[in-house]
Amino acid sequence: MALQERLDKFKKQQEKCQTTLSSIAASKAAASQKSAAHGSANGRNAPPAVKFSNDTERLQHINSIRKAPVGAQMKRVIDLLLETRQALTPEQINQACYVDIKANKDVFENLRKNPKVNYDGLRFSYKSKYGLKDKTELLQLIRKYPEGLAVIDLKDAYPTVMEDLQALKAAGQIWLLSNFDSQEDIAYPNDPKLHIKVDDDLKQLFRGIELPRDMIDIEKDLQKNGMKPATNTAKRRSAAQIQGISSKPKPKKKKSEINKRTKLTNAHLPELFQNLNNS
Repeated sequence: MALQERLDKFKKQQEKCQTTLSSIAASKAAASQKSAAHGSANGRNAPPAVKFSNDTERLQHINSIRKAPVGAQMKRVIDLLLETRQALTPEQINQACYVDIKANKDVFENLRKNPKVNYDGLRFSYKSKYGLKDKTELLQLIRKYPEGLAVIDLKDAYPTVMEDLQALKAAGQIWLLSNFDSQEDIAYPNDPKLHIKVDDDLKQLFRGIELPRDMIDIEKDLQKNGMKPATNTAKRRSAAQIQGISSKPKPKKKKSEINKRTKLTNAHLPELFQNLNNS
């Protein structure tokens, strides 16, 4: 009998707890609906979900750069130094292109030994083959090389070097000629002191010299006289034959002419044969 009373009492307690929980849930739902209605009436939208980080894409980009091969990271740094032409500390490089030189010893050592990079113990800077600053120094350098200076070695001397080369050419102070073998431009000095007057008799004598018809023979004659030809026709023709390209144009076939010995199959059209060759 005592056990039954305890069970009944336990059931009543459960029912009371269930009623309390239902009441709490109903009050929360009503409060939520009231808050939503109040926000809608004031024209307010629900606040956006809080993100872990608004800078996720940038951090992922930085991480991909720092995990890239050593060569790729070096290229980013050298491109930065070439573009800015400034001496930068490792911290400034890291801030500008996200390459952490201090944390990557391989990148640091390879940059320090790279011929295009100068390191003074504190800062890195770009190092061109010729340390030029302006057009005056450029002209002075070209005049030191009467045999010619490759333009490819001058392109990175300073930002406006290519414009200055064209300006010197337009002013008649240098020549820019192409190398037939490599198809690269060569800068030659055009010193006004070298201008001399040539007699007309000497000009006529020079123009009267008959040159060989084959370029290979011309190159051989130049070599016999101690001069280096600017072209290599034999090499170019050999390469053309390997690639299946003929170096000489094929002679055009001579059109067959109609003469009196030609068998005429259209004799019923005499106006076609008014201009017969009598040969």
